[in-house]
Amino acid sequence: MPEEPRRPDPKLLELLVCPLTKAPLRYDRDANELISEQAGLAYPIRDGIPIMLASEARTLG
Repeated sequence: MPEEPRRPDPKLLELLVCPLTKAPLRYDRDANELISEQAGLAYPIRDGIPIMLASEARTLG
C-alpha cells in the first residue's frame, strides 16, 4: 500500500503566497500541490515542505 504524502502544516498554508504574483495559493490535496491560479503554476510539496521555486513548479494546462 503506497504511503500517503505528508501534508504541510495548515497554518503555514495560510501564510504562503505565490512568489511571482503574491496572490493566495489553493492547496490541492489530491495532487499534493499549491496552485497559483493567477500565475498558472502548481508548486509541489515534498515531504510536507512546499517548494516555492518557479523553476520547480508545474505549468497548469
